Amino acid sequence: MTLRPATKKYLGAKVLVTGADGFIGSHLAEALVLAGANVTALAQYNSFDSHGWLDDLPEPVRRQVHVVRGDVRDAAFVGRLVPGHEVVFHLAALIAIPHSYAAPQSYVETNVLGTLHVLEAARQHGIERIVHTSTSEVYGTALKMPIDESHPLQGQSPYSASKIAADMMAEAYARSFGVPVVILRPFNTFGPRQSERAIIASIIRQALDPSCPAIMVGDATTVRDLTFVTDTAAAFMAAGSADGIEFGQAYNAGSGRAIVIADLIDLIVDLSSSEKPVLQDEKRLRPPNSEVRALLADCTSFVKTTGWSPQVPMRRGLERTVDWWRGRLSASKVRRQRDFIT
Repeated sequence: MTLRPATKKYLGAKVLVTGADGFIGSHLAEALVLAGANVTALAQYNSFDSHGWLDDLPEPVRRQVHVVRGDVRDAAFVGRLVPGHEVVFHLAALIAIPHSYAAPQSYVETNVLGTLHVLEAARQHGIERIVHTSTSEVYGTALKMPIDESHPLQGQSPYSASKIAADMMAEAYARSFGVPVVILRPFNTFGPRQSERAIIASIIRQALDPSCPAIMVGDATTVRDLTFVTDTAAAFMAAGSADGIEFGQAYNAGSGRAIVIADLIDLIVDLSSSEKPVLQDEKRLRPPNSEVRALLADCTSFVKTTGWSPQVPMRRGLERTVDWWRGRLSASKVRRQRDFIT
């Protein structure tokens, strides 16, 4: 394949991806392998012998990824893991907003302390660059649109509050100790391998799954800026390699286009050829003062600095995601039939 200019810098580079077992992390690990990097992928330890979405990588790619199990909450472990890498992409985090209402302390421990451990290890061992993962959720409901990096930060959920704290720790390490950390703020990302905690994955699965009589949704009046996952992975790689980037500064990465969730639902229903009714589920609604009403990215700074721009139109990205879910549900059906027979 032909590499983008930014990715050529990864040929032979020793790269660590924390949270590589997750949705975006697995796509980033795959893209880095294809760019010629030597990738160490941190997956959270579990007793199921699973490496998360890394297990779904194409086998030729999967063989080239060095997978390590562990937990960023363990400072000693992180201190042993980080040395020897040139670039660290820090994606490990708890991200499910609804669960943050039930267990906020766990979000502080993983998102804040985990980030502190990565930053301190990078400081101690002279890592060339860290890309710390922020989120558009730190902006809360937009006070102005499009949202640039000067927009006030608003902790409208325990999750977003924990990410604000992690961002400030990254900024502090850049200012206090000269740690070369870039703060990347992806807006909403979608694509294959995303869990149903996300609106697009949830709608598609319900639309395609014969066991679902209806498509249940939360608040469909909100507005989101959506980027296909391969473009988000490219944004991480640009942040990890571009010259002229300012350490300790936040950079937005989004499509720069907004869509009302109700319109998004209609588009997915059309692409999936679903005739199911769409119903509101009260359990899917956030607390009124916690719901982020609108997000739309101003990525001018990041685009000017790195040359990055999204390449996959929303409709094409949705088509690819629907196709992935068709395959996943079909494979699941085959497994159930096989288990029943045996």
